[in-house]
Amino acid sequence: MKLNDANILITGGTLGIGFATADLLIKNGANVAITGRDEKRTHKAARTLGALPITADVADLGDVKHTFRTFTQEFGKLDVLINNAGIGLHKPLDELTLDDFEQVYRVNVFGAAMMAAEAARIFKKQNYGNIINIGSTAALKSYEGGSVYASSKAALRSMTQSWQAELRKYNVRVMLINPSEVTTAFGREDREERHTQPNKLRGQEIAWAIKSALEMDNRGFIPELTVWATNPF
Repeated sequence: MKLNDANILITGGTLGIGFATADLLIKNGANVAITGRDEKRTHKAARTLGALPITADVADLGDVKHTFRTFTQEFGKLDVLINNAGIGLHKPLDELTLDDFEQVYRVNVFGAAMMAAEAARIFKKQNYGNIINIGSTAALKSYEGGSVYASSKAALRSMTQSWQAELRKYNVRVMLINPSEVTTAFGREDREERHTQPNKLRGQEIAWAIKSALEMDNRGFIPELTVWATNPF
């Protein structure tokens, strides 16, 4: 697809991968809206980027509806949904609670699914569209303390495959990007970005992968793409 004048919605676009992706796509001519739960942070990021700010929580169905109403009123047509919003939680098995699972799954699984469901309704009518889900290498191989987070990303990976099977007949490309560790604010309670390290991935590498996947001619798509740091050790 051509990014110039494409209308793109990115969830969790105030920091990290979402912010870097919005920045790169806007610099390549796209019209971008970003969502975030914190109104002040969302508007500040949007001003910096030149994006449309939408204060919304993907875990709230009312906010999901509000997001698409606002986007449609501003841009009219949706070309790409990037399901980037996500939270992490890492605990030993014997310390886990049901609330831990519900908190993470409401964002990483249910929120992503409800965003995609709204996008799918639009894309099926258009007979065209793109969904990119930001997964994790944790979905491919979990780790100690990863019961909640890794399983949520495994669920997203499985849903991606279901949506691919459902939507290809409508010319809708559904793609999964699996980053390994990225030096962002992810997982930090203070939501402050971590300092970049020369041997670790940044949001920019994932943004480049997203841009490249979108720019393939619409007759083809990359179902799943994993991005590793070359030598993080």
